[in-house]
Order: sequence, then structure tokens, then C-alpha cells
Amino acid sequence: MSWTLNRRLTLEAPQRVSDGAGGFEETWSALGTLWATVKPRTGRLANGETGAVSVGAFRIITRGAPQGHSSRPEPGQRFRMGARLFRIEAVTEEEPSGLYLISQCQEEVAP
Repeated sequence: MSWTLNRRLTLEAPQRVSDGAGGFEETWSALGTLWATVKPRTGRLANGETGAVSVGAFRIITRGAPQGHSSRPEPGQRFRMGARLFRIEAVTEEEPSGLYLISQCQEEVAP
């Protein structure tokens, strides 16, 4: 199957940085830009740390990349599309040849 990859996303990975007081804080560093198809799946209202949040599930399809390559998304990373953030929960090959990858993602938005 061929996909129309028409959304430009930045793949980001978490980094632990010393806070200067013996602890760490999490920052995000860009790994690169990927073209993707973003497909909505489901949505729901949930309780977040600061109140109600809208949680949307998305399927994001990108070109395939070998295991361990910096352009291959991994769980725990995220995609950025402007101000929107998609947390990556799982990544699988779309078909046996691995031409495309499917990332199952969550987006949380405060209403």
C-alpha cells in the first residue's frame, strides 16, 4: 500500500539534564524531520494532572527505517507538528517489507 506523506513532523527524544541541585529535568531534542500521514482514531475526556484533558489517539505513518536508525521512531519519543505533540506508544512495520512504519500515538490537549 502506498501512503500520501503530506505532514511534516519533527521526531523528538527525551534528554535528562542536570538541574544543578543534584536532580534532573527532562528536555526534548530534535532528531530530525519526517514526512508522515496523520490519521485520527479515537478520542476521550480524561483527568490530567491539572484537570480535564482531551486525549486523542492517532496512527502516524512514516517511511520505514532500520532498527536503531535515528530516523526510526521509538516508544517514549514524540512527534511535534507545530504546537501539537504526539507521544509515541508503539511502532510496527506496516507490511513485511518494512517500507512504512505505523506509530500508535496519543495527543493530550487541555480544553
